[in-house]
This record gives sequence, structure tokens and C-alpha cells, in this order.
Amino acid sequence: MNKDFLMDLLHTASPSGHEVEVQKKWLNYTKQFADEIRIDDIGNAIAILNPDAKFKILLAGHCDEIGLVVNRIDEEGFLYFERVGGINPKAAVGMKVNVLTEEKTLPGVIGVNAQHHGGIKKDFTLADLFIDCGFKSKAEANQYVHIGDYIVYESQPDTLMNRYLTARGLDNRTGAFIVAEVLRKLKEKNCNVGVYAASTVNEETNMSGAYFAAAGIQPNVAIATDVTFATDYPTVDKQKHGDVRLEQGPVIAKGNILNKKIIQLLEQAAKEENIPLQYELVNEKTHTDVDLMLYTNKGVPSAMVSLPLRYMHAPLEVVSFKDLEYEINLLVKMIANLTGEEKLSPLAEI
Repeated sequence: MNKDFLMDLLHTASPSGHEVEVQKKWLNYTKQFADEIRIDDIGNAIAILNPDAKFKILLAGHCDEIGLVVNRIDEEGFLYFERVGGINPKAAVGMKVNVLTEEKTLPGVIGVNAQHHGGIKKDFTLADLFIDCGFKSKAEANQYVHIGDYIVYESQPDTLMNRYLTARGLDNRTGAFIVAEVLRKLKEKNCNVGVYAASTVNEETNMSGAYFAAAGIQPNVAIATDVTFATDYPTVDKQKHGDVRLEQGPVIAKGNILNKKIIQLLEQAAKEENIPLQYELVNEKTHTDVDLMLYTNKGVPSAMVSLPLRYMHAPLEVVSFKDLEYEINLLVKMIANLTGEEKLSPLAEI
């Protein structure tokens, strides 16, 4: 597992709609071992093995992260903003941020009323918060910042006890990393099928990247590599949210829109490689790239393999290096096992 590449991705801001820089790095890495690379008009980056194969599997890991976007500048030069994806207003209070302007990255602080002066009101929203970049006026701010400029939390990746990784936006630059690493390892496996690893855009906001990728590739199978909620820390109600733990393996989603045959293929690969699996139930929607890939073209049999993640959408999230290895090896084995003759209808034998 190339941790240097992973860290490079995590050091690169990629709020949904602003993924160009991270996609350039992803393409620069995957072109070293892919048979072909592609881009599309929405901004997806796609690396391919065996592009001439009739049977095609699409691995989609979205590279975008949640963030903020400037929507107003007041007369004193303070910036106001809207959410890009599922930002938690309570987690934003007092955070240091980076404003991604056209010319450079500007540091700023999300201001908060001192407790001595009454503190922040109990029922506040993002509209009550603002960013202080040190400007003295709107005129000065307008020299640097424009409406529509993106903002991310300022936080740096780090390791915890050499077993866990903590960073902003592990949801889901880890997914983009996983599909790249799967492709790299499959290069040596003489696969019988075409493998399309896609670093998709816009998942946190509208999932348009997944739709463009699947519509353009027209795969026989699609698998989303995303993250899911780990529940192995204090205050989580396991009765309500299930028991998902770090270091216990990737999480296979089951539900009425997910293909049972693909799940069986994943389970067989896990058994052969002694990889532990965890499970979650999803009803009606997965809230991942699966939800749009599924409905492209004539319909695409789809599955979801997720990385357990603590503190979803917080300024710093946490995953396990061991789970990353497990998930990469699971997908490599499952795809290497494919003959290209698989029957994926629930009414057919594998």
C-alpha cells in the first residue's frame, strides 16, 4: 500500500466541485500502471486495465470532500458561507480554515462570540457564523476573495499509535486511493475482464460524477468504495446504529437495491484470503455513488464496500490502516477471480 500517495491526496483540498488538483495527482499516479487513462466532461478521472475486454467492472471511489463556499462579504470584510455537503455547524465553531481563492490559499478563522459576552446562541446555524481573514473592509476582501470561492478546514493528516489514520476528508479520498491501489495490484494478475477505476466527483453534493462515469463506461458491474459509520467509540447507540468496528474488516452493504450475486463473489474472495467482513443494512438508498450508477444505461448490477470510519464529516476523521489493506486485497481477489462469464441475475446461477 502506497502511503505516500495516500498522504499526498489527503494534503490536497478537494471540496465537492473543486476537485481538479486532487484529480491531477490521481491521474499522474495511475498512469504509471494503467493501460489507458480517461477524463470526462464532469471531471472524473478514470484509469483502465484491459480496455478492450467485453465484460467491464467499474470501481468508483469519490475524491471530493465536504466543505464550505463563500456566499457574502460584509462591509467590514468578514466572509459568510454556505455548506458544501453535510457540514455540522457545531463542529465548525472556532475552526481554522483555508479559503481557496483563484490566486492563492488564504488562512482564516471561523469567529465565535466569547462566552464572556454571552457565547453563541443555542439554536445557531451556519448563517450565524462568519470567517475572519484579517481584512479591514469589503473593498480589501474583494481584492482576494470572490463569491463562490471554496473553503475547507485547516487540518493535517496524522497517525494514531501507528495503527490509525486521522485526517480531514477521509470521506472519501480513501475511496479514490483504494480504487487506484486495486488497479495497481491487478496489473500483475492477468485479469479476464476490463477494470475501470474511477475517482469520481460531486458525491457529497449531487453524485453527478458517478452518473457520468457509469453512463460513459456502461459497465456490467459497479462497486462503490466509500466509508461507513464506525460505532466503536463512546456515546454511539449500537442498538440503533449497529456494531461496526475499526480493524474488523470492510463493510459489505446489503439491501434491496444491491446485487446479491456480487455480494456472494465478494464473500467468496474474503473466504479465500481470510479477510474479515462486517455488514450493514441499507434500505432504498445507499447515499453513495451506487444510487446513480445503478440507474444508468439499461441498469447496472451494483454493490457497495465501505471502510469503517469514526467521526463522519468532522474536521478530523479516523480510519484503520489494517482495514484499508483488507479492502484493497478483497477487491483485488474478487476481480482476479472473475471470468467475464458471470451471471448476475438473482434468477441465474453464478
